[in-house]
Amino acid sequence: MENQPFTVRSYPRAILHIDADAFFTSVEQALDPTLRGKPVVTGQERGIIACASYEAKARGVKRGVSLGDARRLCPGLIVLPSDYESYSLYSKRMFNIMRQFTPCVEEYSVDEAFLDITGMRRVYRCSYEEIGRKIQKEIHNELGMTVSVGLSLSKALAKLCSKFRKPRGFTGVQGRYIHILLQRTALEQVWGFGPSTVNLLTKYGLRTAYDFALRPQPWAAGLLKKPGREIWSELRGDSVWPVDTADKATYGSIMKSKTFTPPSRDKEFIFAKLIKNVEAAFMKARRYHLRPRRLGVILRRQDFRHDGLEAQLSRATSSTLEVMPLIRTMFEQTFAGQREYRSTMIFLGALENDQIDQFDLFEDRLKIDDLFRVTGAIDDINRRYGRHTVRSGTALFLPHKPDNPRDMEHARKQLLFPGETPQRRLNFPRMSIKV
Repeated sequence: MENQPFTVRSYPRAILHIDADAFFTSVEQALDPTLRGKPVVTGQERGIIACASYEAKARGVKRGVSLGDARRLCPGLIVLPSDYESYSLYSKRMFNIMRQFTPCVEEYSVDEAFLDITGMRRVYRCSYEEIGRKIQKEIHNELGMTVSVGLSLSKALAKLCSKFRKPRGFTGVQGRYIHILLQRTALEQVWGFGPSTVNLLTKYGLRTAYDFALRPQPWAAGLLKKPGREIWSELRGDSVWPVDTADKATYGSIMKSKTFTPPSRDKEFIFAKLIKNVEAAFMKARRYHLRPRRLGVILRRQDFRHDGLEAQLSRATSSTLEVMPLIRTMFEQTFAGQREYRSTMIFLGALENDQIDQFDLFEDRLKIDDLFRVTGAIDDINRRYGRHTVRSGTALFLPHKPDNPRDMEHARKQLLFPGETPQRRLNFPRMSIKV
């Protein structure tokens, strides 16, 4: 097939995708400079790798590998518990640095963002490439960590560019060079193409993103409907996915899961772990004024298989107390005493807006209102004094869990400032610097 460039202007829109390099371990190395240049991983509390530094990746350690396998691959591996509080603080700071250059920032995940810098050349009196490099440099100077940056005409293209050279890479692709980027991009690398879609497109003889983009738009839309039409447009440089600057306030579903070590057969302990997840999930649902109509209880075994059960509620509710009897019944039917479990999970689905209340003829409205008031009081106390200050009595079983080196808390919780408690801490991380 001949080399056909697409007919588009260089930058009808200028979109940046900024992706932090090995974010969790980069934060740990920024907080403790003695870790720089060393193979570091996080995920000690889970027993599997949550994030690996590039030094660890160079020795074959990848995300999802068990700690035992990782240590065999990389003797001298430094394993740390995950400090999600510090990661969140660094994430917010990184996004704030981006907003110093443009107000159009979409926080896509904890470690990546899209930025619309269209027209900002007149403000900074430099090219879009120079703006992207300034942001990259500022994040490194301020936070001591690196990011990879992609610049192109749409979100899909910018995301491809940021993955092109990692770590600390910068790739900018103008309109007249899009076809070269797409020719080097396999279908499975395209944002929005899952394994099933890739298999389908392969059956039509397509191998690269360029093959897909050369097909007529009606063909893409006919085969993949609206998503196919939008991806086709994005790959050809037509920005149809705007940079969304709004805070996320709606959810299709809510899941909470927690791994514990060592695995356990203790029925009451496992149930207590499940209820802690239930309380956290419903707390999040109430924060966004949502209530589920469907529940799922999942127990993960030591062999990574799952036992689970799903239930449909007759009436949507956001009250933890109201669903407790049902959760207990589902747990009893799911739990198998002869098996060891390593984590519990709760799933909330079919979410509805809790500001629209519908009454049922046969419901016990007085009891429902009483539970709602009790739940509101618990939320008020937890907001004031810290999460889980007031919680279910099943949590009394949790302090009796076996001690294990993997249960060590991260440094931010071990080293508190005067006046801090494990539940209430200042909103900045604690660095480890020897002077």
